[in-house]
Amino acid sequence: MNSLIPLLVAAPLAGAALLLLGGRYLDRFGHWLGTAAAALSFAFGLVLFAQMLGRSTDQRAIHQHLFSWVPVNGFQADVSFQLDQLSITFVLLITGVGSLIHLYSVGYMAHDERRRRFFGYLNLFLAAMLLLVLADNYLLLYVGWEGVGLASYLLIGFWQHKPSAATAAKKAFLVNRVGDMGLSIAIMLMFAEFGNFTFSGVFGTAQQASSGKLTAIALMLLLAACGKSAQVPLQSWLGDAMEGPTPVSALIHAATMVTAGVYLITRSSAIFNLAPDAQTVVVVVGAVTLLYGAIVGCAKDDIKKALAGSTMSQIGYMVLAAGLGPIGYVFAIMHLVTHGFFKAGLFLGAGSVMHGMNDEVNMRHYGGLRKYLPVTFVTFGLGYLAIIGFPGLSGFFSKDKIIEAAFAKGGTEGWILGLCALVGAAVTAFYMTRVMLMTFFGEKRWQADPATGEQPHPHESPSTMTLPMIVLAFGSVFAGGLFAFNSSFVDWLAPVTGHTEGHSPLSSIVVTLLTSAVMLAGVLLSYLMYGRAPVPVTPPVGSLLTRAARRDLMQDELNHALLVRPGSALAASLVYLDSKALDGFVNGLAATVGGISSRLRRIQTGYVRSYALSMLGGTVLLVATTLLMRSV
Repeated sequence: MNSLIPLLVAAPLAGAALLLLGGRYLDRFGHWLGTAAAALSFAFGLVLFAQMLGRSTDQRAIHQHLFSWVPVNGFQADVSFQLDQLSITFVLLITGVGSLIHLYSVGYMAHDERRRRFFGYLNLFLAAMLLLVLADNYLLLYVGWEGVGLASYLLIGFWQHKPSAATAAKKAFLVNRVGDMGLSIAIMLMFAEFGNFTFSGVFGTAQQASSGKLTAIALMLLLAACGKSAQVPLQSWLGDAMEGPTPVSALIHAATMVTAGVYLITRSSAIFNLAPDAQTVVVVVGAVTLLYGAIVGCAKDDIKKALAGSTMSQIGYMVLAAGLGPIGYVFAIMHLVTHGFFKAGLFLGAGSVMHGMNDEVNMRHYGGLRKYLPVTFVTFGLGYLAIIGFPGLSGFFSKDKIIEAAFAKGGTEGWILGLCALVGAAVTAFYMTRVMLMTFFGEKRWQADPATGEQPHPHESPSTMTLPMIVLAFGSVFAGGLFAFNSSFVDWLAPVTGHTEGHSPLSSIVVTLLTSAVMLAGVLLSYLMYGRAPVPVTPPVGSLLTRAARRDLMQDELNHALLVRPGSALAASLVYLDSKALDGFVNGLAATVGGISSRLRRIQTGYVRSYALSMLGGTVLLVATTLLMRSV
């Protein structure tokens, strides 16, 4: 069993190396090679999962040491893997959904001249994410963490001939560097406090550390999570990241990158459980972000950016649940997995719509597409029902559990968090119904291509694209019920994350009725606004909140005011100090030495008679001084 663990990472890593270094002769079949590498890793994951099921609960965690990475006296860094119930859950999500996205990309990128390189980057993305979730120490996790950042930069900016794509890639890279500083500082604090950075070493001695140090480490880990998972205040990159090809958006939002922050918090549960102040901050960040993303999603006409706001909001639910501690860890991961199915399906469905509409992303130029894209309509519709929490579908089981856990927090805080989660559910139903109505219902609002004048001819996507959408639709429908049946997912994950039953002031039935009621209210309101009347091709001015939401609630302006301007002012001050003070002192000293040297140089004439005269003058001066002193 141990021998298969490294192969999980090795398969996509080898695929990336071959595709990126193998040359043009791989162009003809490189896309299938990349897809096969992802599928092979998924097959290894299934074998490991089956073997793990055959073990007793206390024997399921497996550690494998490969080699000593940095063997230095007092500092030991190893390349070692840890496979347990938490990591295998992520492995199956990453490789399973990732393989479907690879297959979808075969059709989606069929006419791209750089398709081989694209699949190489996809394989690199999977390998980095797998390394992140399989590492048994924070330093190796950091390597995967940075690899994910690199792969996202390459994929978001894949069409770098577009200035918007190149800018979006740089923005994602730079914003994530802020979060990465948090992870690097946390690792340094761990080594200073515990003498190592392995999970077992840190978690086993965490109780001996002071509350202040644990809080500092937890907050730095949260900062890292905010960067990767696009949580407030490091969320500004996610919407712009839609400039990449649509399969990239599906991979980032469903199986990799944005899930990394939730994994980091959950994996570090032993630290957060001992730092209640940091847990409170986690809960606040999650609650604010779930509302923030939902509001932004309501105002976007770009179908991918509307789904991006949705991702931000749904990850906010997961972070909120993780901040609740043992009450919510399991449900955070449960929602992460169900979200992986329906969000990947929604993004691939959006790509299918774009494929049939000449790459148009503006939903105001859609309408009536259900007749022309029947498979896309059904699969996208099932993902829509799952994300809004329609009873019986995946999102219903996972999101309801988070809302119930929020109320179970107890006291005023529990009521506030529970109400925030309910409001988020209502707004989710509103903006997702808006997406459905503007895209698949109503009158045609199709627009000719401004460059060519060609009218769109919507048509269903090829089977390489529709087959992954169908598989993901099945997951959107059935995964949540399977996890909730007989508390199977709770029993599976609890040995790693821990789990305690909360005591909610509201029963499960009441929470379910409330959630269903607010969901239906959101659907009804959206129908009244977008279903009964024609959708204008040109967006109305809207309220102040609508205009702000279209600009992502002014997040770029806020970052510019709080970070860019002060940073620019500081840089200008340092430049002035360097040029006027430091350079002035150095240049002045050099000028002084140069002036003195130029004057002394006049004495060195090179004529012997001048030197003899100088010697004579010196001798006369010396004799005169001597005689004067004797006379005195």
